[in-house]
Amino acid sequence: MSLEALNERVITDLSYLNFRGPNWVRPLSHPEGHVYDVVIVGGGQCGLGAAFGLLRERVSNILVIDENKEGSEGPWETYARMVTLRTPKYLTSIDLGISSLTFRSWWEAQAGQKGWEEVVKISRGDWMNYLRWYRKVLDLPVVNEVRLKQIEPVEGGVHRLHIEGARASSAQLLSRKVVLATGIQGGGEWYVPPVIADKLPHHLYAHTSETIDFDSLKGKRIAILGGGASAFDNANFALAEGVAEVHIFVRRKELPRINPIRQMELSGMIERFATLSDAEKYAVIAHFFKHSQPPTNDTFERAVSWPGFQLHLGAPWLDVEAADEGATVTVPQGKFTFDFLVISTGLLSDPALRPELRLVESHIARWEDRYKAPKAVANPLLDAHPYLSPGFAFLSRDDKDPKLLNGLFAFNYAALVSCGLSASAISGMRFAIPKLASAVADQLFIDDREEILKDFFAYDKAEFVGEWPKKA
Repeated sequence: MSLEALNERVITDLSYLNFRGPNWVRPLSHPEGHVYDVVIVGGGQCGLGAAFGLLRERVSNILVIDENKEGSEGPWETYARMVTLRTPKYLTSIDLGISSLTFRSWWEAQAGQKGWEEVVKISRGDWMNYLRWYRKVLDLPVVNEVRLKQIEPVEGGVHRLHIEGARASSAQLLSRKVVLATGIQGGGEWYVPPVIADKLPHHLYAHTSETIDFDSLKGKRIAILGGGASAFDNANFALAEGVAEVHIFVRRKELPRINPIRQMELSGMIERFATLSDAEKYAVIAHFFKHSQPPTNDTFERAVSWPGFQLHLGAPWLDVEAADEGATVTVPQGKFTFDFLVISTGLLSDPALRPELRLVESHIARWEDRYKAPKAVANPLLDAHPYLSPGFAFLSRDDKDPKLLNGLFAFNYAALVSCGLSASAISGMRFAIPKLASAVADQLFIDDREEILKDFFAYDKAEFVGEWPKKA
């Protein structure tokens, strides 16, 4: 099968499901202009999947915006530096059960079944190309180079979205619902420890989420702080780009060996996470944080095969200082000087860190507002996560004006404690997207239920036209 034939098959499969059937949502007028039913912020895999899910719910007055140029959405062409995805190739995701929309169908249309059998893991570039195809074949309403600055709730169940960017046709959009499909960093910000951020000029270090000019580091020595999968991805990338030495420093005395995600994928934990109690949810994610995600075996073996690779275990950074030659790092084993530092210390999730939520974040419930964890598992990083509904909706921490948050959804990594491995995790998206789409559609229905019920009870269009006795 060719790619052109696959495109036709997708259209046929969706036609059998009455995809893009008539929109049922009542249009809302506003003196400031058009009101979208849903604006999705983020055109990466979560945003594209959410758009498809909503269209399947016959909610079609939607728009997806993304701050990046077309084809560069998400991390795959920016800061992701792994060779392959960490997810097993057989897991499905944003296809939502449509076989012709799977990565495998897209791959086999170009490389055949034998080509699929030869794939061990999906390469990062191939995954991005699949997302580009997915967007195109579904004709999803995405506008690039538009950045959300702030969400402003206004009267009448509408949110005014203040935007900017090269392709922003105006300074604002109006929408009844807003889905923040903003990826792994979209619920907070990347974290750089104060021992680095407060003591070093930024030209001496970068977080793994930033653009790093590895060309300028050829032949030099760099240090990476952190022992997770991303640290090893960046080590391999740097050494492949010509960096002479890469030293990874890990606080733990040995690298984590267990990947909880693999167990969650097979046990029903991902798809049934919402059925757990708050205590169980918190304990599960606390355990997940404890083990973290180790590097894959192939990534580790690739790293240690480089002659310039060094791994320092049990080596937390006690101090960092600027030096004539770069930066000096102090660890229990002594002092090391490097030309550049790469920080792989993850992120913080907290609505207070998001500028687009500045007007409403004080009303958003956090986990610390709803659940007091026992000391054995309590973690302030988890406590700061938003406490969301099973459908990813923000909930109010007070009763001052719960309508402020009505229509706002966090379909990003900040949903981890409330909804498990769902948004931003390929393993969970096939379960999470239908829940999100259903929750958004439910809100739209409930918001208009009085008029919908009024129309229902007033409906008097005759469908049956038979007569008895039959006229001669």
